[in-house]
Amino acid sequence: MLPIPLCEGPLDAVVSPPGSKSITNRCLLMAALAAGESRLERALESEDTVIFAECLRRLGIAVEEDRANAVIRVEGRGGWVSDRGAELWVGNAGTAARFITALLLFGRGEYALDGVAAMRQRPMRDLLVALEGLGARLAWGGAPYHFPFRMRGAGALAGGAIEISAAKTSQHTTGLLLVAPYAKGDVTVRLTGEVVSQPYLDMTCRLMSEWGARVERPDAATYVVRAGSPYVARTHVVEPDASSASYLFAAAAAVGGRVRVRHLSGASAQGDVRFVDVLGQMGCEVEKGDDFVEVRRSGPLRGVEVDMNDISDTAPTLAALAPLADGPVVIRNVEHMRWKETDRVAAVANELRRLGAGVEELRDGLAIRPGPLQPAVIETYGDHRIAMAFAITGLRSPGVVIRDPGCVAKTFPTFFEELFRITGARPPG
Repeated sequence: MLPIPLCEGPLDAVVSPPGSKSITNRCLLMAALAAGESRLERALESEDTVIFAECLRRLGIAVEEDRANAVIRVEGRGGWVSDRGAELWVGNAGTAARFITALLLFGRGEYALDGVAAMRQRPMRDLLVALEGLGARLAWGGAPYHFPFRMRGAGALAGGAIEISAAKTSQHTTGLLLVAPYAKGDVTVRLTGEVVSQPYLDMTCRLMSEWGARVERPDAATYVVRAGSPYVARTHVVEPDASSASYLFAAAAAVGGRVRVRHLSGASAQGDVRFVDVLGQMGCEVEKGDDFVEVRRSGPLRGVEVDMNDISDTAPTLAALAPLADGPVVIRNVEHMRWKETDRVAAVANELRRLGAGVEELRDGLAIRPGPLQPAVIETYGDHRIAMAFAITGLRSPGVVIRDPGCVAKTFPTFFEELFRITGARPPG
């Protein structure tokens, strides 16, 4: 357990959070599919990326991690995947689970996949049904269309039309899009129903284009990936993780002062960079440059009502900040947060109540009233975002203790060291 020291503020910090998990794992898959060596600089080293890299190695793709210099080298095999089969462990890494499963379509071996108990509850049906339609054969080790399962790949992707829902996660669609350049013919992916986290799909297409693929979007629900446009091995500099940066921006909002994140552009492909716009609505000053984003607060922190469907990974950050505002905070349209590492809507509501905050759990969000808080030990549910979000509350509310702080290793292993550095706090013990 980790007590969070109070911070009197104001902050005055320049930070460089670790590389984006979303970009690192997308680039790992594209690098594995490209022919030749690719180099990822400022790449994230975390539980999720380590799991992803190990899965690639087990599939015959050489991956070398230079952790001291934040560099990953990948020797891509031009769309080849080992036919020898493999035992693949995805932990609780959603991107690894979905992207690696899509990649297995190109293999002819039998692959066994499993993850932690929470991963066995997370949605996989839409992707697995789509892969069955493309020739994959699946056998269940438990509940159908959930981990664990065994998969025999089709050996190739013919092309054609694929329909898939993105109502619970955009990662299924991203997995299909990322492997589509290696189909024998054009691939058309049509989305059915409501789409959650649209910026992640936009990021995927932008990165695919940068790596040499041809992606078209004739309408809002349709993506066409042209055949004959494989990825080209390259060097890619990974920008800081905008989701991780949200906690540091929130620290400035919580205690006042300024936090500048270097190497993160206001024009970033990461949708979560827009979290600073929410802080702007709350009374913070926001400055976006070509190579930095800065948040400053000197006045009161106002309440806000916001649709966070596109930036739901930052919703816990806002929720944990909400009791410190001078008016109610309402978060809407994030029902898909219930199918993340934990049911984040319920988990955030539980921990706010533990702190004594007034909160109403909505079907698709939260309504939070400001007011005095009480000391509490925060349950993290093994969820990195719960741990990091409520650490920000602890900067202003005495007696906040984070249980299982090590869960932040999933995406931001040095989070608490960085938080204590910018706040000037002495780490406990």
